[in-house]
Amino acid sequence: MERIARLCGARPAEISRLCRLWDAAIVAGAGGEQPAAAPTDGGPAESPAQGSVEGAVEQVPAGPWRPARVRRSLAVLVTACLTMLLLIMVVPGEGRRAPAPVREAGPEISAGTWTLPAKPVPAALFGITINSSTGSMPAFRVGAARLWDSGTRWAGIQPSRGEFDWSVLDRLIDGARRARLPVLFVLGGTPRWASPAGPAGPYPDGSRTSPPDDLRDWDAYVTALARRYRGRIEAYELWALANDLRYYSGSMATMAEMTRRAARVIRSADPAALLVCPGMGRLWEEEGRELLWRFAALGGYDACDVAGIKLHQRTAADPPESMLELAATTDKTFHQAGIQPRLWSTGTTYDITLQAPLDESRARDYAVRFYLTGLYARYLNVERMYFYNWGGTTIPLQLQLVGRPPTPAALAVEQLQRWLAHARGYSCGQGMAIDLPANVWQCLFTVVEPDRRYEAAILWTHAGTATVTVNARTLHRLDGTESTVGPRDGLRVGEEPVFVELAG
Repeated sequence: MERIARLCGARPAEISRLCRLWDAAIVAGAGGEQPAAAPTDGGPAESPAQGSVEGAVEQVPAGPWRPARVRRSLAVLVTACLTMLLLIMVVPGEGRRAPAPVREAGPEISAGTWTLPAKPVPAALFGITINSSTGSMPAFRVGAARLWDSGTRWAGIQPSRGEFDWSVLDRLIDGARRARLPVLFVLGGTPRWASPAGPAGPYPDGSRTSPPDDLRDWDAYVTALARRYRGRIEAYELWALANDLRYYSGSMATMAEMTRRAARVIRSADPAALLVCPGMGRLWEEEGRELLWRFAALGGYDACDVAGIKLHQRTAADPPESMLELAATTDKTFHQAGIQPRLWSTGTTYDITLQAPLDESRARDYAVRFYLTGLYARYLNVERMYFYNWGGTTIPLQLQLVGRPPTPAALAVEQLQRWLAHARGYSCGQGMAIDLPANVWQCLFTVVEPDRRYEAAILWTHAGTATVTVNARTLHRLDGTESTVGPRDGLRVGEEPVFVELAG
């Protein structure tokens, strides 16, 4: 209803009145009885997709509690609302402006519009997972390195009880130090000797998905790790995918206990290290969110500084901005659990890595917008985005293969970081909530360079093109070219993000 209202150009007061009418009809139709806010078992409800740009009206769940008279009331109300909105379209109010035309708008995607205190764009936002054991690091600019699928699973580091092989991890830590990249080390992959009867994981090293039979083996491993790399590993992610049976087949109670034990050990050995709670994936699925909620209910997040989640599209071909729906749904699950943690997105889903490759142009645009989506998700507490991956070959979007030059997508990500090196972000918005066409996204910055200070914007679409009017003076593109823009020139925006210096 709110989306229709905005498309018709309704003013905030009109939208507010429609929402009040909607709520009144629900209560009246249900005999004054409010719908339940949460499921009876205390678990997380199925979260509706993120709706309007200023916060969706709470959707009415379909279920046996709603009698036929409620449906009739809602049908009457919808008809009345549509009639009123058609009148708005035909007889626009004084000074009201019709929405700008959109070409090839593509799928509908919307997200919250926000303004917050200006904050520097952290270099570590631009993280990447190293999927190579060579010790080489990216030959293009990135801000943080995550080690997984890099020969550093527990099974490889500790081939038998009391025996450690640090050679691969030493090589990677040294490579990251030379590249001046903070390291996020991921724990996971129980050795066969520690859980002989446990299910085998998806890797050829024989690592198990189960927790160790004796948690003292876990304590010993974490102790040796934290003591050896004190001051050299910035953060520890305490499991790779704790709510996916392909990576962890134990109970959430055991995972919460392993998290608490690892936190005590690491904080004792390396107090400066950050603790990232076990990464949670499958968040498009209700079961995945229920397991996250269960881990929270067991107090697992109390032991950590940051929560690890896996933000990704449903398919590799979907616009990166669709991840904001997943971020909002996950945020609701955290709220239902009574917590609001800092978030690092630490990976993707196994299925996406096996999908068809993107063409060069789309790969470039999507790689840049992957990080812009993470920047946009600041209002949902997202602080870092670790792209998966660097060095791997079986992924639909490649930034660089080991021993090969960076791809155009990687060079575009580097260009984005140059744009934002001195930027302080303070607002992001999308569509008609900020008087732009529905497919246009914008983030605003104050840029403070050594010799000048100016306001800037990054604009892009999630699909198609649109023409916008921006008080701009210089337009920068991802290939490094720039052009002068007049104050009244219409700016054509497409799926390739552009950086615009705004006129004073």
